Amino acid sequence: MNASIENRKLEWRCRRGMKELDFLLLRYLRERLTGAASDERAVFAEFLELPDPDLVRYLIAGDVPNDSRFAGLCRALLQAN
Repeated sequence: MNASIENRKLEWRCRRGMKELDFLLLRYLRERLTGAASDERAVFAEFLELPDPDLVRYLIAGDVPNDSRFAGLCRALLQAN
């Protein structure tokens, strides 16, 4: 898939309707994910499949996901902001 199309799809999926989540996810996408390896992009895309309450728990409330890939991604998301 064309990288530009993939980025637009990911950007659309980052828009959750909650300002705090939108800010965290979109900033990470724009600043870090553009040049990231395909495995990091795949984990991010999979992370975006989680329901909003889970994303809020992990990114705002500070809960740590059981999945180590998601835990590492959450650390990177929070450090990027």
